[in-house]
Amino acid sequence: MLQLPNGRTLYYGKGDVLTYRTYAAPLEVPAIPESAYAGDGNVLFAHNVTFAVSGESLLTSFSEGDNGRVVATDSMKNFIFRHAASYEGSTTEGFLAYVALAFFAKYPHIAAIELRADRIPFLPLSVLGGEGLRESGLVYRRSHSEHAHAEMKLVRSPQGAETAEQWSGLTDLQLIKVSGSSFYGFVRDEYTTLPETFDRPLFIFLDIQWRYADPEDARDGARGRYVPAEQVRDLAQQAFHVYESPSIQYLITRIGLHLLDRFPQLAEVRFESNNRTWETVVDRDPANGAAVYTEPRPPFGFQGFTMTRDDLADPQFAFDRQGLRLQTAEGLVRP
Repeated sequence: MLQLPNGRTLYYGKGDVLTYRTYAAPLEVPAIPESAYAGDGNVLFAHNVTFAVSGESLLTSFSEGDNGRVVATDSMKNFIFRHAASYEGSTTEGFLAYVALAFFAKYPHIAAIELRADRIPFLPLSVLGGEGLRESGLVYRRSHSEHAHAEMKLVRSPQGAETAEQWSGLTDLQLIKVSGSSFYGFVRDEYTTLPETFDRPLFIFLDIQWRYADPEDARDGARGRYVPAEQVRDLAQQAFHVYESPSIQYLITRIGLHLLDRFPQLAEVRFESNNRTWETVVDRDPANGAAVYTEPRPPFGFQGFTMTRDDLADPQFAFDRQGLRLQTAEGLVRP
């Protein structure tokens, strides 16, 4: 939320700026053991952008109806489009910073900019060629699954534009684990109707955000320190597979520890999870594991948690960096 120095909230901007850039600079990233992702050709570099500005000079547009310093939101939209075309980088964060810095340079009366972008994912398709199936390179499928996003706030200072806040993220990851999760030992009193469960299917919606120690690592893919949302997704999926989780809280903590360990360029990660565990209709058959479930009824539980690099050395988390690879004889790493 953009505020003036006196604490007053003041901003305006443009949302849902759908920007489809073709043939941006390719992104290459170092491989990690938990993921096959090594980069993106960026043939389709597509985003849904939200852009907002603030500054004392804009106050008269609110107080007096004086539009003399107002940059029309339609002009903002066009500014984003033009700079999407001229952007020479390969990351969402770099694109946002490029647009914001150029806007500061063009409009010196703007004091602060807050912007975010959700990456619109398009997946490559395989087509039949002379030697069998191969990637088309021309035809892509629009995905409505999880996607990357980035958000940042920049403020003007005597030294130039400064980054007040910057986060990268993965939004709307939805994972179901059919066995290996439980929930028991919680407080029971006169308000408790939830039964304890010792092996349940666990369905979660998960948003993950991460902050770099150096924001430029996110903006410049050529540095080789960019953390792609695809690798974060794959590492989270590996942790969900490996760990027997007594709670969603425990699960997201394991994911956070492994993210911070795998990517030393990250200073902080934070989670927002949503419990969408199915309701049992027909109990599991012990002979073949068959069961029937249905969608849960609202309201839904949620969890939030933030972790920093200090947590890697905190004894209360009992972090084993080998946990993603080593499994017990029963197949899961147990807490």
